[in-house]
Amino acid sequence: IYDACEVYPGPNLNLVIGANGTGKSSIVCAICLGLAGKPSFIGRADKVGLFVKQGCTRGLVEIELFKPPGNVVITREIQVANNTSLWFINGKPSTLKTVEEHIAALNIQVDNLCHFLPQDRVGEFAKLSKTELLEATEKSIGSREMYQLHCELKSFRERERELEVNMHSMLILQHLCREKTNSLEKMKQRIERYKQDVERYLKHKSHIDLIEMLERKRPWVEYENVRMQYAEVKQSRNKAKKDLEILKERQVPRAKKIEEAEQNLNNLDIKTRDNTTKIIEISQKIKQKQDALEMKAKKIEEIKQALRMKKDEEMDRQSKICKTQEIIEAWKNELNTMAVCENLQPQIDAVNNELKKIQEERTNIDNDISDLRAEKRNHEREQKSKLLGFLFENLKGRFPDTYSALMWLRKNKDKFKKNVYEPMMLEINPRDSRHAKYVENHISSDDMRAFVFESQEDMEVFLIRDNQKLRVNSVCAPAESCAESLPSRPIEELHQYGFFSYLRELFDAPRPVMSYLCYQYRVHEVPVGTEKTRDMIERVIRETKIKQIYTAEERYIIKVSAYTNLTFSTNTFLRAAQFLSGSVDTDERRQLENQQQDINNTLKSLDMRLTTLFERQKHLEHRDNELRQQKKELLERGNRRRQLESKIILKYDSLRQLEQDAIDLEKESQLANLKIKEINKQKAELVTEFMHLTKDIIPLSILKGVLTLQRSKVMAEKTRLESEYKPGTVQLKAAEQWFHELDDKKRVLYENCKELLKQARHICKLSPDQDFPKELQNSFQALPNTLEEIDALLNEEKTRASCFTGLNASVVEEYNKQTQEIQQLMEYLEEKKNELNNYRQNISQVKERWLNLLKDMIEQINAKFSKFFSSMQCVGEVDLHAENEEEYDTYGIRIRVKFHSGTKLHELTPYHQSGGEKSVS
Repeated sequence: IYDACEVYPGPNLNLVIGANGTGKSSIVCAICLGLAGKPSFIGRADKVGLFVKQGCTRGLVEIELFKPPGNVVITREIQVANNTSLWFINGKPSTLKTVEEHIAALNIQVDNLCHFLPQDRVGEFAKLSKTELLEATEKSIGSREMYQLHCELKSFRERERELEVNMHSMLILQHLCREKTNSLEKMKQRIERYKQDVERYLKHKSHIDLIEMLERKRPWVEYENVRMQYAEVKQSRNKAKKDLEILKERQVPRAKKIEEAEQNLNNLDIKTRDNTTKIIEISQKIKQKQDALEMKAKKIEEIKQALRMKKDEEMDRQSKICKTQEIIEAWKNELNTMAVCENLQPQIDAVNNELKKIQEERTNIDNDISDLRAEKRNHEREQKSKLLGFLFENLKGRFPDTYSALMWLRKNKDKFKKNVYEPMMLEINPRDSRHAKYVENHISSDDMRAFVFESQEDMEVFLIRDNQKLRVNSVCAPAESCAESLPSRPIEELHQYGFFSYLRELFDAPRPVMSYLCYQYRVHEVPVGTEKTRDMIERVIRETKIKQIYTAEERYIIKVSAYTNLTFSTNTFLRAAQFLSGSVDTDERRQLENQQQDINNTLKSLDMRLTTLFERQKHLEHRDNELRQQKKELLERGNRRRQLESKIILKYDSLRQLEQDAIDLEKESQLANLKIKEINKQKAELVTEFMHLTKDIIPLSILKGVLTLQRSKVMAEKTRLESEYKPGTVQLKAAEQWFHELDDKKRVLYENCKELLKQARHICKLSPDQDFPKELQNSFQALPNTLEEIDALLNEEKTRASCFTGLNASVVEEYNKQTQEIQQLMEYLEEKKNELNNYRQNISQVKERWLNLLKDMIEQINAKFSKFFSSMQCVGEVDLHAENEEEYDTYGIRIRVKFHSGTKLHELTPYHQSGGEKSVS
């Protein structure tokens, strides 16, 4: 009828109503087949393919079963061509067996006619026997215990029948035993005349048995005596061992501590020696670098001085040419108007004295300039050293793994192809200490202590790090540098909002580090403002559209909702700088800031003094040239007329020579600049090496002080431990001697015990692994426990046994054999009687429980069955029927009905009622 149909059953009784052929049975067939039922359960067809709509190649049944916490969906796909099925549970492929297990767990029985009754099998229900109907009802609505009890009862009954058969056989066997007992009595009467011999035999045997038992026990008593001695010695030895171990345990920690102290002293001495050697080596290298720098500075000064001298020389030459010409002209005039020679010597002496003073002052100024430059370098070095010291202490105290990795990096830089930069907290240098908080609040603490690499390969080498298990952060700079990235708008456009700079301009860092910060944190796009920015923050957010903003004390993050397009902002107070300012307390921080301020003031003062000295030096050079010229003029004026002609000739020669000795000042200046540039390049290299050496020596100096303190502490601890260790050593030696004596005695007794035990087991015919028999143990308990008593009793029993002669054991053996057979038969018969009684008791208990459950269930069925029939003006009854109450496989449910008032109640059978009456029933 339908290509597809979906049914939603309700929680109680469901009725499907419709005319013939509308597909009511299709729902019933789908339920049966979908719950792993066979076509035979429905009674319509023998193949599943025949249930698929004609013309279709496959059919599908999907059933959802209620099962907390999650329902189970079972799907069956039927293929018409080969009558096969595919099974799915909750959409996943499964097997028929798995589906059947799920259905059985929910107590669904499509093969039980009391549970699932298609209309085509109503006749089969009527054909069920009373026994089959009872079992089907138990399975359908009875509890699981009810059906199990029924099965147990049937099993018990089968076993009971077997026991009854065995009991009948046993009664026959018991009759035979009685006959044998009578025969034995007759035999006893026949051997009554030998009673005295039997008694004598038994008495003799008891003596022999006692002698044998005494001979067996004697080595055990001997063994027990030695064993007790061994136990006592062992106990004393164990106590001595325990006391010795206690003394050793007391001494071991002290000895171990002394050994550890000595090891620590050796280690500290080695570390101190190595550290001192490194400090001396680095100090020597630093001294060499300082001397080299001073030599380079002197060379530069010499080159400048030489250039100045050549300039002065050229100026002097030019001046000399002019002056020579003037002198020649003057001399010519003087020759014409020669007067009386005046005395010029005082003026010449005055000029010479002033020149001498100027030269001395120039020398002093040069020395002062060198001293001031050296003092300035020392102050700058001191300032940087203190700052690096605090940063290293901060790193070492808070992040020991990062500090260890840093030390490793400095020793293994040759392993990397490109530059590797130390943790950012050491590489970032705020241009103003007040700006450090902005940098630290913007960059995560993990990145502040991260190493920066220029290549991924170098970072992998660093992460392996000789298999060191250190937790260290590392990042890789972008392949394309972002350090010079420009902001989206100039900072001048943001001045109206109180912004004074972008975050990138507030600190210095190596190019790869700055590139990473621009790429990761967009430091070139984050503006920093003042309190003015804070006061107008709403306007700033609204007009600038900037995502991150810093004011004097707060950080603002602005986001725009993707759904409402509304702007949201969050602000947080800036935390104080921890990494870039050094982790020091308030007094130390104040002291450091005061020292830095003093150093800065000193540097400014030194710069001012250097400027003054340079100006004074320039003035003295100019005055020196003037005086030299004045001296020359005075000397020339002192010549007399008779020398003027010759001097004029000489001056003409000198003039020609001066004109020939012209100096190319531009060329000389270029050569001097090239030499100075080369020397400055060498100085830069020396300064870089000097800074690295300074960084290396700071932690070594700190380590030297730490090692000295540690050695003093370890030495004092070692002295104390040795004074405590000495008294216990004497006591320990005495305890060891006593323990060895007891141990030797214990070893000797142990060997004796082993030998005696071996002899005792051999006499008793016991293997080394065999346990001591309980019977033998019980027999030994009745015997004496000392060697003296055993030997006395053994001699006595041997004397008594020797008095018995001419004895025969055959009569006693026959008697014992017959008695034992009768006893075995009686015990077996008693056992079977007890087993039968137990079975009957169990059957009674199980029967009572089963019948109570069964009767309650049938009474409920009968009440409802009778009620339904009375509503149709008919009579119906359901009761429990059993032909024999002890035969539990004959129990069954009997259905009796009456459809007509003139008839009696008749049992429901396949033949008596009509088809409609059977269907209604």
